[in-house]
Amino acid sequence: MRDDGGPRAVWFLTGAALGAAIALLYAPKTGEDTRRFIRKKAKVGREVISDQGEELMAKGRELYDKGRRLVDDAADMFEQGKKIVGG
Repeated sequence: MRDDGGPRAVWFLTGAALGAAIALLYAPKTGEDTRRFIRKKAKVGREVISDQGEELMAKGRELYDKGRRLVDDAADMFEQGKKIVGG
């Protein structure tokens, strides 16, 4: 089974977000600057999560299609076997 690092990336991003949130609490910026920074980072985070979700959906569709073709091929082989045995 191939491990493409997807779960690791999610945990890394979660840790990075938590680290950034903690850093913001100690940052010497004004409230307005901090809110602007948080909005910007939240937007980037949403985009990353959306991209990851789309990638996951594409991989899921690909695996579904591959499994469907495998099942169809097995059914065809089964029918051919029945014809051969049945005469």
